[in-house]
Amino acid sequence: MKLAAIDIGSNAVRLLIEEAFVTPEKETYFKKISLTRVPLRLGEDVFTTGEISEDKAKKLVKVMKAFRFLMEVNDVENFRGCATSAMREAKNGIQVRSLISKNAKVNLDIITGDEEADLLFGNFSSSDFDFEKDKTYLYIDVGGGSTEVTLIKKNERVKSYSFNLGAVRLLKTEIPESEWKNACKKISDMVAGEEGVIAIGTGGNINRIYKESPHSFGEKIKLREIKKIVAHIESFSYEERIKKLKLKPDRADVIVPAGKIYTSFMKAANSKEMLVPKVGLSDGIIFKMYQELNN
Repeated sequence: MKLAAIDIGSNAVRLLIEEAFVTPEKETYFKKISLTRVPLRLGEDVFTTGEISEDKAKKLVKVMKAFRFLMEVNDVENFRGCATSAMREAKNGIQVRSLISKNAKVNLDIITGDEEADLLFGNFSSSDFDFEKDKTYLYIDVGGGSTEVTLIKKNERVKSYSFNLGAVRLLKTEIPESEWKNACKKISDMVAGEEGVIAIGTGGNINRIYKESPHSFGEKIKLREIKKIVAHIESFSYEERIKKLKLKPDRADVIVPAGKIYTSFMKAANSKEMLVPKVGLSDGIIFKMYQELNN
């Protein structure tokens, strides 16, 4: 069964196509067919003017048309499209969604922060990582406009929060200190009484930070290592990050603010190390869709 997920984020728009297989032991696994990413950066408009500009709305329609054709040529049987922080905050988000439906024949769901956290939690059980059942984990997904945080204990979701702190938002707007303090306090209260909390970091920025470390996939990265890598990246200018560090232009400016969110939230949770499973919202969308189709 071929499935696809469209993730319309504040920084980039993604199309993930995967095929689901069932082993003779009745275990399901997903094989990635393709991942297409377009750095449209809707949050650049929304977090400064409050709405999606006409130019970016037109580009988004073109991207959705291209995604529809890609799904058709790959014989995708089912798909779901989800728009997150930028679209749900845009004053014209509903109108843009209607524009996409009419002109690109792609229907989208503008999901809440809680729904986003639900979909991300699905990655915990579907990931290739061998999580320890007796450990407590703090799932941190930093997007362009918001960050979803979930406390996981004994393989069960205990509590989740969605904070309006994202990499593009930090780049474009001044975040009040009170908002940072409020978020960190909620996280501290969330993990109160827990010891040895292990962070799980998802999102393109933490994947890139992890790539700068000496660790192999599956190994934990320490908080002090993340801080050191972020400080190293910050020491370069935007142009140098692209030329010398080989960062993508739409990654070079947001990676430092994203790093601040990861490290601040880990510190608030008194978490000293992090796992980076390299999964995201798109994976969660496909996993949940597969479950629903098979139920």
